[in-house]
Amino acid sequence: MSLTPPYSWLALLVILLVLPPAGFAETPAPSLHWGALSFPDRDRALDLGLTVNRFTEFNRYGNRYNGIQETAGFNFASLTWTERWSRLPGWTTNLTIGAGPTDDKFTRFLQNDVIHKVLGLDPVPVSAVREKIDFMINGSVTRWFTLFGSADRGFIGAGAATGTLYHEPYINVGIRRLPLSDVAKSLGGSSRGLEDFSHFARFSFMGRYGRIFRSSAYDQLARQSYFGQASISIADYRNEQAAPPRWELEIGLAIDSGLFVDPSGNGIEGRFIAVAIRIPYLKWETWNDIGGGDFGPTFGARLMIDLLQVYDRFKKRT
Repeated sequence: MSLTPPYSWLALLVILLVLPPAGFAETPAPSLHWGALSFPDRDRALDLGLTVNRFTEFNRYGNRYNGIQETAGFNFASLTWTERWSRLPGWTTNLTIGAGPTDDKFTRFLQNDVIHKVLGLDPVPVSAVREKIDFMINGSVTRWFTLFGSADRGFIGAGAATGTLYHEPYINVGIRRLPLSDVAKSLGGSSRGLEDFSHFARFSFMGRYGRIFRSSAYDQLARQSYFGQASISIADYRNEQAAPPRWELEIGLAIDSGLFVDPSGNGIEGRFIAVAIRIPYLKWETWNDIGGGDFGPTFGARLMIDLLQVYDRFKKRT
């Protein structure tokens, strides 16, 4: 079938840009396998936004990625709800839904007419394109615990993603925004020099294993996924116990054993970089492959607004 350009997504993007800024949000599938920051949320949130991911059949030199003979631009309106349960201290749950028209035009515009044109790169050629309505649903449970003397810095969790693209139950474990000064204190070392540094920098790490099952979109998928991610967050954390930082910059690196496979059936490893900017009420993030030649899971982006924070703000005004 033929879909009209996703003007509804462009309109949503404009609306979100003029609204007050928003907070944190878990990323909808399949963004993790494209390199998005994929740490679980620790605090309660209800986030609405736009998430796009692009899969290209070729790179800018005309080389084919694998046996999938079409390009796809996934344009998802996404909603993610994280709840921290008072009756179960240390436990959070998350439900994330993403759905929308898979259409090449918007992400092709971002890749070829914006990014590649600015960088002076050749455009990525496009032949056949996927034109469907796709969706993904992700649910997870996470247990937070004290690590190196810092409360709720360590986590272990389990969940599942399902939809038209693939199905994947998974487990993950890691640390989130850990101050190095707390690590030094816990190990009996001196934290001198690390206190000031930890007021403005935090580190996160995560390992994740998933078992992948095919869905209606793709029949050339790996049987399992090993995913690792590390990031540094930069913000003013001195008063984080009273209120979250007014702004935060996070830069992450990820390696994925591969959602897609080569002709031999082995996963095609991907390496990615992600950059996120968070200000009150709003989060913008983009991710891209590193050394992948701009084909396969090549890039994505999202813009999210925290509806609970917006509601609280308007409630205080009335």
